[in-house]
Amino acid sequence: MSKIKVAAFSVSLDGFGAGQDQRLEHPLGVRGEELHTWIVTTKMFHRMTGKEGGSEGVDNDFAEKSMENIGAWIMGRNMFGPIRGPWPDNEWKGWWGEEPPYHVPVFVLTQHAREPLKMKGGTTFHFITGGIESALEEAKKVAKGKDIRIGGGTSTIRQFLQAGYINEMHLAFSPIFLGSGEHLFSGIDMSALGFNQVQKINGEKATHIIVTKN
Repeated sequence: MSKIKVAAFSVSLDGFGAGQDQRLEHPLGVRGEELHTWIVTTKMFHRMTGKEGGSEGVDNDFAEKSMENIGAWIMGRNMFGPIRGPWPDNEWKGWWGEEPPYHVPVFVLTQHAREPLKMKGGTTFHFITGGIESALEEAKKVAKGKDIRIGGGTSTIRQFLQAGYINEMHLAFSPIFLGSGEHLFSGIDMSALGFNQVQKINGEKATHIIVTKN
């Protein structure tokens, strides 16, 4: 059955999904990169970024699983790039080079229209100005019964949570405190949203929590 899900989303022990001051020099905010130590050392991430080696084990298993059965992605504009306001041109094509790791349609939430961007390897970025409902509608059209992954950032996930669209979340809690930044759960009642099934698996560098609805 098709799911709308969050997978391999890194969170600090105090609940922040990104640090403060996100910009080109700090795409994930100050110290935000530390949240992702668990995944960047895995064999899957090395392969995805064109490197050899990488660790195997629980963390790698979760990294591998996060990319399975995905028919479409939805992400916020901050995840696509650091540019704010109207697009000055079409030069920025994401953080990932000419062949992004998605290999399916990706719907980017933005307030500023832009023509679709077709990349190598089957990834096409579509820029959606109609909000999360419009993005979800378009994603369902192309997902072909596979899962739709809500890729972040934190604000995007919060919007989909508050709207009740997400069926499953895999969160990787990294053993650090950020103290400030973008908080994932502030003001959100997960139990009221129906997330009452919880699994916990200890990885090598993160604790993996899977929450699902009844």
